Amino acid sequence: MDTPNPTPTPVPPTPAQPPAPAAPQPSQQQDGPRMPAPRSDGPRPGEPGGRSFPRGDRPRLDGSAPKQLDRQDFAPIKPNKRMLDQSIEAEMEAALAGMDVKGSLGEQEGQQQPKSSMQPGGKQTGRVVSISGNDIFVDIPGNRTQGVLPKQQFEGLPPKVGDTVEFVYERFDTANGLCLLNREGAAQAVGNWNSVAVGMIVEARVSAVNKNRTGVTVEVGGLSGFMPISQLDMYRVESPEQFVGQSLKCEVIEVNKAEKNLIVSRRNVLEREKAEKAVIFWQGIEAGQTRTGVVRSIKDFGAFVDLEGADGMLPVSELSWKRIAHPSEILSLGQRVEVIVRKVDFDTRRISLSLKQLLANPWDTFSQTARPGARLTGTVTRIAEFGAFVELTEGIEGLIHISELSTERVRKVRDVVQEGQAVTVQVLSYDAEARKIALSLKSIKAEAEGALLAEDEAEEDAERAATAERAANRPFNPNLRGGIGGSQITFG
Repeated sequence: MDTPNPTPTPVPPTPAQPPAPAAPQPSQQQDGPRMPAPRSDGPRPGEPGGRSFPRGDRPRLDGSAPKQLDRQDFAPIKPNKRMLDQSIEAEMEAALAGMDVKGSLGEQEGQQQPKSSMQPGGKQTGRVVSISGNDIFVDIPGNRTQGVLPKQQFEGLPPKVGDTVEFVYERFDTANGLCLLNREGAAQAVGNWNSVAVGMIVEARVSAVNKNRTGVTVEVGGLSGFMPISQLDMYRVESPEQFVGQSLKCEVIEVNKAEKNLIVSRRNVLEREKAEKAVIFWQGIEAGQTRTGVVRSIKDFGAFVDLEGADGMLPVSELSWKRIAHPSEILSLGQRVEVIVRKVDFDTRRISLSLKQLLANPWDTFSQTARPGARLTGTVTRIAEFGAFVELTEGIEGLIHISELSTERVRKVRDVVQEGQAVTVQVLSYDAEARKIALSLKSIKAEAEGALLAEDEAEEDAERAATAERAANRPFNPNLRGGIGGSQITFG
């Protein structure tokens, strides 16, 4: 049943439109189809540019107005991205209304991150629970997550499962859920330029000495670097070639990733280790101890010995019981020596050492033979204005005063003796506590001169006796005349 058309509503008149230009008439072709002439009243509904209407509700062409249409009669409008985001946000706000989002997220992060007591750089101890390849897994007391230590940081002496190790917490690895740990002062692994930074402790292998001998080239985890010669050791390095091929623990002091410039220092590491040892060293050092050290410097007045925590002074007078001209006669740079701690000054941090006190004291045995009046043979070692020093045995010297050099007046010591001359002297006095021996050359000379004088006198006496004997046994000649009588001749 058809629905009657509604009463047409009067439509207000539209302003007159200018007439459209007449379209050119298509040419008539005898064999082709006729093309419809274009309409002058615009495109039809359904055509491109025309308005679409639902099927069955096409407007009538009787001049009546079309019926009113609802929005549901039109195709749905596609929302844009901005409208969609706003809609999603509104739905999420409605769903999360009344929930403590920050508290929930903080609780989840707290379950993943270590406890707040673990701060980067904090030194702690833990127990080794397992070892896998180059990774050592450590159970951290009071922490829910385990830590991992590189095996190469133990320098060839890795711990065993159950051992207690010390470590320094670096950071938390959220990807693996582990605490990254390092040993204090141990070398860290370097893979590329992004993994190296100033202050890191790395292992550098010395590959060569540069042409100017101002330093050495090093390799740090595949990266090429440089170490100035002043940073090779705490002391002056005369021969950097001795370090070629060695792997040294160094500190990164300069890095430029853009220019691929890397500079390292071994001296910083050595000084830091020495400072750490010094704290323990000064707590245990005291006079009378025997220590082992390395000769680091030799001077005219003695040598400085590194005792692994502090330097001690070894005077030239404490090097040997015998007199030496220069410490280089006994010591050499880099030599390991065992010394006795003589004095310790904690205020000035000075230590006096002795080497000869570890050797047999020749004065202990010499006192058994050095009696006043004993005669000994020695060598003149030094000459002074007041006398000459004579070495009687190794480490034992005595003094011949200038007044004991000769029986005659001596103006200069060198007029009587010379260095290196062998002399026989007599012991005048011996002081065991002061370790002083007074010698005399004059007494021996005087004795020798007295013996020679006595010998001369004996010869003269013998000659006089022989003369008298010859005169007494001379034969008498009776024919001898003149002079006085024979009874008046006497022989003295």
